[in-house]
Amino acid sequence: MPQVGPHTPLELVASVYDRYPEAVATARERLGRPVTFAEKVLFTHADDIATIGLGRGDDYADYRPDRVAMQDATAQMALLQFMLADLPEVAVPTTVHCDHLIQAHVGAADDLRVAIDANQEVYEFLSSASSRYGIGFWKPGSGIIHQVVLENYAFPGGMMIGTDSHTPNAGGLGMVAIGVGGADAVDVMAGWPFNTRVPELIGVRLTGSLSAWASPKDVILKVAGILTVKGGTGAVVEYFGPGVESISATGKATITNMGAEIGATTSIFPYDRRSAKYLAATDRSEFVALADSRAEFLCADSEVETDPERYFDRVVEIDLDALEPHLVGPHTPDLDRPISEVKAAAKTEGYPIEISSALVGSCTNSSYEDIGRAAHVARQASAAGLEVRTPLLITPGSEQVRATIERDGLLADLEAIGATVLANACGPCIGQWKRDDITEGERNTIVSSFNRNFPRRNDGNAETLSFIGSPETVVALALGGRLDFDFLHDSLTAPDGTEVRLEAPSADELPGSGFDPGESGFVPPANDPSSVSVVVPDDSDRLELLQPFARWDGGDLRGLRVLMKSQGKTTTDHISPAGPWLRYRGHLTNISGNLFTGVNNVFADEPGYGVDVRDGSQVPLPELACSYKEAGIPWVAVGDENYGEGSSREHAAMEPRYMNGRVVLARSFARIHEANLKKQGVLALTFADPADYDKIRVDDTVDVLGLEDLAPDVPLRVRLNHADGTTDEFDTTTTLSPEHVEWFRAGSALNVLSKRG
Repeated sequence: MPQVGPHTPLELVASVYDRYPEAVATARERLGRPVTFAEKVLFTHADDIATIGLGRGDDYADYRPDRVAMQDATAQMALLQFMLADLPEVAVPTTVHCDHLIQAHVGAADDLRVAIDANQEVYEFLSSASSRYGIGFWKPGSGIIHQVVLENYAFPGGMMIGTDSHTPNAGGLGMVAIGVGGADAVDVMAGWPFNTRVPELIGVRLTGSLSAWASPKDVILKVAGILTVKGGTGAVVEYFGPGVESISATGKATITNMGAEIGATTSIFPYDRRSAKYLAATDRSEFVALADSRAEFLCADSEVETDPERYFDRVVEIDLDALEPHLVGPHTPDLDRPISEVKAAAKTEGYPIEISSALVGSCTNSSYEDIGRAAHVARQASAAGLEVRTPLLITPGSEQVRATIERDGLLADLEAIGATVLANACGPCIGQWKRDDITEGERNTIVSSFNRNFPRRNDGNAETLSFIGSPETVVALALGGRLDFDFLHDSLTAPDGTEVRLEAPSADELPGSGFDPGESGFVPPANDPSSVSVVVPDDSDRLELLQPFARWDGGDLRGLRVLMKSQGKTTTDHISPAGPWLRYRGHLTNISGNLFTGVNNVFADEPGYGVDVRDGSQVPLPELACSYKEAGIPWVAVGDENYGEGSSREHAAMEPRYMNGRVVLARSFARIHEANLKKQGVLALTFADPADYDKIRVDDTVDVLGLEDLAPDVPLRVRLNHADGTTDEFDTTTTLSPEHVEWFRAGSALNVLSKRG
């Protein structure tokens, strides 16, 4: 049985490090040059280092991750798929973390009790399936998956995949950690390699050191502003340079976490003394000794540092000495401004100036250091008799962080200025936020230290304008109560009339008295798995056993109706919203009721609607898809640039397939979503000429031709049959590998796995 204790086994780390000398030597020989740190990790985890593809952005390669991690919302469908494979246990260490289903409302204790009661059957399913298949289970309240992974499982030079787009958080400790859909996780859990395109490499060279109000969050906000939300697509972002060691391990994790917002496959920092300090502080001193013995392999070769343009496809330079605190938004994480420019932008753009809520935490910014810096700002305010002028909500990243910041008085500092402490969970970051202070459609401004700020992302209200900054920035803005409060230059007025200028925050990166583990939430799997029955109630509206998708019938796809044609940003939140729909993540039929409800369809008058070409009526897109399915009508969805940006949620790919969608045709795709579509047997096609997007009409029927000869790098011809009797034809491209072609023909990747199993 795989080892799944509350720490990665030392033997696993040692076995990985033993492979490094040969793997790195092979990498240098085959590439004919020195190598980056990311390349060292990838070669060491290659299924076959002698034959692994070398073509960045072109070749596909098989890798053997050391670990799989799943959060409760995505684990449901992943485990249901794993059950279809009919295997006795997982082949690699795997954990499930219950962090997504806890709704933030009144406070930690009450919210956790409500969640446990409301989600009992889901937690029982996840717990029983974990126990049955050799998976470690972290109970609700244990903490956010990525913080718990960083504290327990991440190690320098390792590789993992996780069913959440912010899995790259572990890159802060030097791990190649990649967010995937559940089907990819099922492959690895079943003992098959993880197949992905060989990533391109973006180097970010850091010079100087962080000081004053500048924080690690500001580094990634600056990077997002430079690279944009799709600038990192298909690439690993590797940080290097003399500024790296000025950033703590958890600060580095903040930066790699938000690499997901630029579309990066993952992001990574080298191993250094700050990594060693964090490992030692989290009871992994033995890891430090091993890492120190392999330190030459846990960073880029020295030549990379001196001539980075030779080794990276793009190099970005950031001077940390010159970095200001930033705020990004609204509606996209790459609309980046220094705090000194926000006041003018708010006036010019007409943003609501009064801040309705301020939120600190999430998987991105809830470490001991994060809360410490926020608490230092709070202490200054409290000493002057000040309190927040807008509600301030605090989410600890894990039970260990919560217990420690409570012991050390940091929570008390924040509560003294009026903060409310929420459960150790994702909460408002992923839409699990019950707000009583606004009404649907009310335009308002919020600020947070989260990672995403798409419309509806936090509270389900499209008119909430969400801005992202560091924890200390958020607390400062909560004290000012206004978006135009420039805490670098403006003062606050204390109750006695004195003017108070907030000083730059400082805090310990790690607790001087060590971490307090709090109440352990880890449950190991059963010693006798055969004695465990997986619990899926027959009458459940939240869990549903899966049925395999049908095989390809061998012919071209003809007569597809155009279900919708999205315009502008189309994230996985638009395709399959979270929030209240999280309750159906284990029930494919029910969750398909949210399909495309957030999409701006060019053919309809309001978002989430489509045109039924049979009578010309406009109906909600889930109803239209269901009606077409019941009538035996296959359909195509058309997307704009970077279609599927955002979360890893594979429901955004499973739902179209389940509702008889056969093709998604887009100007370009986000990496994870394109992979998820292929896993489910959906053809993901890209316009060879993006202008052909404009040729598609609402009443077209669409033919996809040449499928008998489907193969990598072979264009597919698409014919549009217009209602007026005319036609248009154009080429589309794919990113298919031979394995992906096999998935399409079999009906899904899971069908291939089940047959082989």
